Parts: sequence; structure tokens; C-alpha cells
Amino acid sequence: MSTSTPAPTPTLVPQPANAPAVSFARADLAHGSSSGVAGTGPLTLAASGLVSGTYDDPHGRSGIDYQSGSWTSEWIPVAFEFDELVASWNADTPATTWIKLEMQARGAGRETKFYTMMTWASGDTDIRRTSTTGQQSADGDMNVDTFKRATSAAPLDSYRLRVTLYQRAGSEATPSVRMLAAMVSASFKYEIPSAFDGSAIDLQVPPFSQEEHKGEFPEYDGGGEAWCSPTSTAMVLGALGASPSDDELEKFPGPNYGDPQVDFAARYTYDWSYKGAGNWPANVAYATRFGLDGFITRLRSLSEAQRFIATSIPLVASINGELPGFLFGKTNGHLLVIRGFEANGDVITNDPAAKTSDDVRKVYGRADFERVWLGGSGGIVYVIYPRGKALPPNVPGLPPNW
Repeated sequence: MSTSTPAPTPTLVPQPANAPAVSFARADLAHGSSSGVAGTGPLTLAASGLVSGTYDDPHGRSGIDYQSGSWTSEWIPVAFEFDELVASWNADTPATTWIKLEMQARGAGRETKFYTMMTWASGDTDIRRTSTTGQQSADGDMNVDTFKRATSAAPLDSYRLRVTLYQRAGSEATPSVRMLAAMVSASFKYEIPSAFDGSAIDLQVPPFSQEEHKGEFPEYDGGGEAWCSPTSTAMVLGALGASPSDDELEKFPGPNYGDPQVDFAARYTYDWSYKGAGNWPANVAYATRFGLDGFITRLRSLSEAQRFIATSIPLVASINGELPGFLFGKTNGHLLVIRGFEANGDVITNDPAAKTSDDVRKVYGRADFERVWLGGSGGIVYVIYPRGKALPPNVPGLPPNW
């Protein structure tokens, strides 16, 4: 049985011509259409309306019989024509369950197909979490965790999200989806450096070095430079008091390396198609197993980042390019933690690209950092925070980006 309740059309904040084009919206779980799914947030599998099938895991076991239900959001309008979309979700997937996230966009009188963002489970005993390759069409393609509109495609001005919940045949467990959201953006230029009008602040974040893990667990991409993302995620979890329990770490298979929180994070963020632990939303989704919530977005400046630091929320930031003082000089893609600001506005980080944990805390020049962050990834951050904690206010007059 399918139900559909239209949601009120949100009031769009006009996009200023001189502002970076980025917007973030949570899907309204109380509206939309569903089949085999119950609830208005969290979403769970219903007692009826389920579809049976067989899932062939391309990176694990094949022939998994399942039952599933799906929920599709109402169309979410955007205040500008967007080129990229990154989805986020907060969910619980007990053993024998998993979920799949998809998006569809529209504009210029046509709708794209649904693109698979990720097939995800918090564990890896049933299916192995994976992005999906080979989805290119005339409208665009998925680059691991990011939908990118084809340069020749017509503009896009709205989207909708779909989540499918799965349980193994015979199981009574159900996934639970608390939040489903997306960040959309368009190409733009930033003003660098941004103004700093705050005071010095330095959050306490435990230091973990990715280089101290070099060569560990080659099945999860072997530590070192490959683990900047899970190492950064582990540091933020530690700062929020939400790391794996001693019991979970003791049961973790393999050698007992130092800072096992990092190895644990690498395993449970690993994307088996990408063959790495750097999938952005998979890192945020990993945090949900520890009583946290989170999402991926783009910030327009370090001034916006300052709003989070001032409320004791450290951020994981994605950088790309040459950075004075960086261990390797330049990077083609790296994650680190923004933990504070010096009195002059320079950025205090926990940079996992350090030979030892004692070297992790590093200060980068404000303009230097914004060039590789805003100019590199377009200001991508992981926002991970305690469930129920109030987020700082958005910048007035701009489309909300958190």
C-alpha cells in the first residue's frame, strides 16, 4: 500500500549574486510517499507492504534473500541552479539489516533517473557498504559520494531523495532512519581570506596520527595517507566522548595496534567499491552508532566554521592543493580537523598527516588554509555533534547550509 501526503512548499531564501551557491536541506520525514515503511521519523519497516527479493552483494556474499520497503521525499526546491549534490543520513542498521540511498533531480521540464548514493550498513557481517560505479547518463554521474551534473546537461533546480530499508528474510529486525538530507552547490569563487572578528579559541581534541598506522589492516587500505578521513573522524568522536567501547575494541579482530579507535573507524567507514575509507557521508554515518548525529555540507568561509567552533563542535575539513607547513607539501585530497583559531584568525587544526601524535596539532595561515579548503574541495566539512545539541544559527540572508 502506498501513501502520499504533500508537504508545504518551503520558502526559499533568494540566492545573492555575489555569494557562494550552496544550500542544505533535511527531507521532511513526515511527508512523502512510502510502501512497506512506517513512521514519520524515524522510518522503519512496516508489517505489510514489503517486497521480497534477492540481493547480490558485489563485494561479499551473494544470494541474500530479503524483504524491503521504500520511502521517497517530496521534491525539494533549490534557490539556484545546482551542479553537485551530496546526501547525508543518520540511521541505525542492526544485524541482518541495511539501507540504500538514492537521489533524483529535475529541471528544465525533465527528471533525471534515480542515482544510487550508497548501499550502507553500520556493520559488515551481512552486506558490505558500497558506492556504485557505472551510473553515468546524459544528466550526470556519481563520483563516489557526489552527484555531478554533466557540463552539457540542462540546469537542475530541485531534487528528491529515496531510501530503501532492507531486512534479511526471516529477520524481525528493522533499520531505523532518523534523518535524510542533501547539500547542493554550484561553481563559484570565494573571497580569500575571510574576515576574522572573533577571539582565540582552542577545543580539546585528542591527537591521532595517520602515519603511526601505516601498513595496518591492508584489507581496509593499509593506514598512512589512506586513513586521513577515519583518523580525523576518530579524533572528533574522541572530542565528543563517543568512541568505541573497550569491549568493542577488545573484540576487534587482528593485531592490537595503538590508538585502536582509528583502526575501528577505518573498518566501519570502508567503501568496498571505492576501496578506501574516505567516503564523506559514510564517515558521518559511522558516527551515528555512538549516539551522535551529523551531515556533510559546504561552508562559505572560516567565519562560518567559527560559528561551530564557538559552540564546541570541531569540524572535519577536506583540503586539496599546496599548503605551507603541510607534512607532504601538497595533497590531492586530505582530511583534517578544525579545532580552533589563533587571536589573528589563523586556523588551529589536528592534522593527522603527522609522523607522531605529538605533531598532530598544527596552525595554518588563514589565507593559506582557505585556498586549499574553499579553493580545493569547495569548503566541504563533516559536521558531527551530540544528538539533540542545538546548532549555531545560519548566516542571515543566505540559503541555509546546515
